[in-house]
Amino acid sequence: MESNQDSNTSVRNDKSSVIGRKKSIGIVTAADSKERSHGQLHVYDGEGKGKSQAALGVVLRTIGLGICEERRTRVLLLRFLKGPGRSYDEDAAIEALQQGFPHLIDQVRTGRADFFTAEEATRFDQTEAKRGWDIAKGAIASALYSVVVLDELNPVLDLGLLAIEEVVKTIASRPAGMEIIVTGRAAPRPLIQIAELHSEMRAHRRPHGDNVYAIANGSPGGIEIYTGEGKGKSTSALGKALQAIGKGISQDKSHRVLILQWLKGGNGYTEDAAIAALRESYPHLVDHLRSARDAIVWRGQQQPIDYVEAERAWEIARAAISSGLYKTVILDELNPTVDLELLPVEPIVETLLRKPAETEVIITGRCKNHPPYFDLASVHSEMVCHKHYAEKGIDLKRGVDY
Repeated sequence: MESNQDSNTSVRNDKSSVIGRKKSIGIVTAADSKERSHGQLHVYDGEGKGKSQAALGVVLRTIGLGICEERRTRVLLLRFLKGPGRSYDEDAAIEALQQGFPHLIDQVRTGRADFFTAEEATRFDQTEAKRGWDIAKGAIASALYSVVVLDELNPVLDLGLLAIEEVVKTIASRPAGMEIIVTGRAAPRPLIQIAELHSEMRAHRRPHGDNVYAIANGSPGGIEIYTGEGKGKSTSALGKALQAIGKGISQDKSHRVLILQWLKGGNGYTEDAAIAALRESYPHLVDHLRSARDAIVWRGQQQPIDYVEAERAWEIARAAISSGLYKTVILDELNPTVDLELLPVEPIVETLLRKPAETEVIITGRCKNHPPYFDLASVHSEMVCHKHYAEKGIDLKRGVDY
């Protein structure tokens, strides 16, 4: 974890471990991985939004890295409790993944679409959970996939539809190099105990409170904020970008996405490979701009160029939001930019209040003090880090961890 207490954390990546790596061509499976001896188990849980989005963002990063290194990474998306008859937020994102990266994404859905409690569970629910888990076990044992996403496995375990001991044993004995991502509320303790990463998405349902703008004008809707110390903020935003593109595909119309990043000058950032993959597959739908000098900005050490760069990106963001040309605008690391006082908050609030109804704005980044535009958010998820393998000295895996 970073020690910077003034919100602007180091997002630079240590690339020394991957310099000089020999490139290979073809499908990369867990058995082929030479990046580290054992893949990591990610657990995303909590009441807040962003769990499945974060998983899809990690998938996109992994695929993007494979493209950059002239090799392809195969991914399995196994979705529990998401049977036919109902649409889900991530459906469009998965459609965009499958169309943009054919032959790399396999998807399986199990269960029924209805919500039910443990007391209401039926034989069908148990059968569907077992069917999904049998597929998962086969996929894990085969080592054909470098990433396996077990979406909503946590509530399946919480409902008692699968034996926790068997699930934990199977995941713990996964092939070397295989990453497993488990999502859903109520992650059981035995699973958390073997996880290398555990991020909780904590929901904040904030009233408008003393925000005079919101009181006078009402919340415009379509504003999502992802903040906190935990992993999953920018990856959730990437999941939203995929979702926007997928909606455009399913509705047979353009659904343009703008990704603006503050405090990220230079190269070598977490999202580089993912954004490159998006722009390669959807060049006419995704625009991207990064701003700031190639250095960390510390509180009390801001330079004139930092203000210039922050304002430059904001003017583009303001025009893009107001124009209505983009259906999704991602403002990555806007929160710490405001927290560092590189931008005034009033123009941001004014722009968000007047944005077109169909334009979604996604804002990310940690901050010590919540600015007034937090009160306008229809979704506010705080990522809380409970476990991270970097704290144990485990090498980070490019494309998945950074």
